[in-house]
Amino acid sequence: MSEQAGQVTLTIDGTEVSVPKGTLIIRAAEQIGIMIPRFCDHPLLKPVAACRQCLVEVAAPAGPDGELRPFPKPQPACAVAVSPGMVVSTQQTSEVAAKAQEAVMELVLLNHPLDCPVCDKGGECPLQNQAFTAGRPVSRFVETKNTFPKPLALTPQILLDRERCVLCQRCTRFAAQIPGDPFIALQKRGSHQQIGRFDPAVLGTTPQPADPDLEAAATLGMAVNGEPFAGNYAGNVIQICPVGAMTSKGYQFRSRPFDLVSVDSVAEHDASGAAIRVDYRRGVVLRRLSGNDPAVNQEWITDKDRFGFKWQTLDRLNSPLARQDGQLVPIAWPEAVAKVGQIIEQSESFGVLPGGRLTLEDAFAYGVFARKVLQTDNVDFRARPHSEEEAQFLAKVVAGSGLGVTFEALGAAPAVLLVGFEAEDEGGVVFLRLREAADRGQKVYSIAPLASRGLKRLGGQLIGAAPGLEAEVLDSLAQESEGLAGEAAAALDGGVIVVGERLASSPGAYGAALAAADRLGAKLVWIPRRAGERAAIEAGLLPGLSLGGLSPAALAADATLKLYGSAEPLAKGKDLTGILQAAAAGQIDTLVVGGLELSDLPDPALAKRAFEAATVVALQVQGTEMAEYADVILPVAPTHEKAGTFINWEGRLRPFGQVLVSAVPSDAKVLQRLADQVGVITQIGPVATVHQVMALLPAAIDRPTLDRPANHQAPALSAGQAVLSTWHWLVDDAAGLAGEDQVAVSAPEPVARLSAATAAAVGINQGQSLRVASQFGGITLPVKITDMVDHVVHLPTKSPGSHVNQALAVTSGAVVQLGLGRAKEVER
Repeated sequence: MSEQAGQVTLTIDGTEVSVPKGTLIIRAAEQIGIMIPRFCDHPLLKPVAACRQCLVEVAAPAGPDGELRPFPKPQPACAVAVSPGMVVSTQQTSEVAAKAQEAVMELVLLNHPLDCPVCDKGGECPLQNQAFTAGRPVSRFVETKNTFPKPLALTPQILLDRERCVLCQRCTRFAAQIPGDPFIALQKRGSHQQIGRFDPAVLGTTPQPADPDLEAAATLGMAVNGEPFAGNYAGNVIQICPVGAMTSKGYQFRSRPFDLVSVDSVAEHDASGAAIRVDYRRGVVLRRLSGNDPAVNQEWITDKDRFGFKWQTLDRLNSPLARQDGQLVPIAWPEAVAKVGQIIEQSESFGVLPGGRLTLEDAFAYGVFARKVLQTDNVDFRARPHSEEEAQFLAKVVAGSGLGVTFEALGAAPAVLLVGFEAEDEGGVVFLRLREAADRGQKVYSIAPLASRGLKRLGGQLIGAAPGLEAEVLDSLAQESEGLAGEAAAALDGGVIVVGERLASSPGAYGAALAAADRLGAKLVWIPRRAGERAAIEAGLLPGLSLGGLSPAALAADATLKLYGSAEPLAKGKDLTGILQAAAAGQIDTLVVGGLELSDLPDPALAKRAFEAATVVALQVQGTEMAEYADVILPVAPTHEKAGTFINWEGRLRPFGQVLVSAVPSDAKVLQRLADQVGVITQIGPVATVHQVMALLPAAIDRPTLDRPANHQAPALSAGQAVLSTWHWLVDDAAGLAGEDQVAVSAPEPVARLSAATAAAVGINQGQSLRVASQFGGITLPVKITDMVDHVVHLPTKSPGSHVNQALAVTSGAVVQLGLGRAKEVER
């Protein structure tokens, strides 16, 4: 191919290859199966040629005669781009390259401790492998090796053994280039050069006096500004480290890599559907690594995805429980199934609350169980603030829409507008894709009350709006406007508008987002927080919505699909709040509940009243607070103990295999047993059945209308009042991080954020305690003065000391009272 066509032809070890212009030599060699040793090279990081292990001999045409001339010395294959007619000789064909690589390896091993038998990387270590292929059989080094105190805690979870480090700088480059969290850097020079954290006592170029306070703080991975490191992606440096320098505190010295069994899986903590690899030994999961999936998470995952797996084994339920004389006691499965069957037969009305963390197969089972077995449309997966407008939006835009906006499309968009969505906290690897695109020039805007740390690292711009007023701002974007709003409107032609689940608390916002996308020529995508919400929508776990976006009536009229819905059209059911209100009033007899956390619900007090009034059948992994209210608890398997499929926010199927053998059934199998018990014929158990049925659904469906409510009006605030802003942090008090204390420590300190003007109006200063109160209760937190919208207070939704739903029972956009805090507020 010609260079004009964008291709370059060169020769590597006698083999001719054509690659795109700009390709690095090391990548061109990989395409023809030639592996050049390397440490610093990583395909997702910018080249740096730090380790020099990939030295090769290079010759290229030069001069007016185009004569082939060799470069004066070996070149790093990871940093030199190919050129037409280039001739490359690797270690396989060049003695010069082989000797150069051997010399580099000797330098690398000079101060290396050679402790492979006790190193976590032993058995999967590139240095170990290359020492045999490119190293000397006998070391010539007889002097004393450099040593460092170890381990150095980079973060509470990540330990650094500086003696093993080969200074490839993968970790520092990752931190700076990918998440934008440069929490470590190179320090010192010469043979004492090392990787260290941002701490004056460690990174200083001159010796620093010993400081006990700094040393104590160092154990928490303190940053240079005195605050604990709070990054959400730091664990990736463990995986990309080519030696055993970076290790996990939770995995260190637990197993040898060759003793582990590995299973490909999918992360369950957010809606990205990140590919992971689960490693276990003797029936115990010891670690999780990122999978390599270029279409989704590339090679990166969040720390929550990497370290948050102990919840699947803590407080596990292994046998059914039933209430007898006011106490839950273990019973056998046949007895439990018979008891629930009796409850179903004796009840006249039902509500089904499966939660938003289900696989497609389990969500499908809940939908069929509700409509076919219980004959009810009272089903809602949304264990969070919600609205009828949101339900209509999901039915109109999301359900049955297949693969829509993808990670690739999101990254390729010229501009992205985030509305009611915080990419880092609520999207996981979505943030990394946006940051990669921002480095290429993508413009990012956010309609929010404050610019989050994540938005700043995206180089994004804030379009300030108090919670509840997003619709007003979106409408202004869709019209002629000036300033930043006008700039954003122009940039969004061909861009993407991302809306999050928090817009459910903002009347008119979903309709405004639809109108803005249509007028501006932008695509629209909804990204929820929980891993199972998209699958729940496709399975019809909303009132008035059935499989694949069909209405229950349309499903009942389809002869092929009649096994999966009610034989007769059902009246439209109630949403989560309606179900709980009806149960509390005695209008619903029985509630079938999935994996709910009471503190996630918009009004936990209402939920408690409902659970106390109704008969509750709970399908749970753990013995959580639902045990206080359930009449029967049926244990179900977590993700590691079953095979299944998540659907991520793109609409992409994310199947995963079973990691551990378990006697505990999945939700779908439990529901199938209950259906059999009451004599209703369904086919909701087998995984294959679910996919076959979903494939039968029509590609085109009648989309419902969206009845857009009137835009929310800014409330009239009295003295000492403000509008509440809140969202979940990625690392908070979620049940998915149970048992992961080291990860929880890395979360930022919960604070109440106010603008300077709002703080002055309340008469409070930075660091003082602020009491935020509603009619139901209050929260007291230290104040952080922030550049943000006035008359707004921002609280983390579910962090230590700040459980907003439980304490305040109000959502974003609600008016709350501000005052000086005098004592720690007790949650109601």
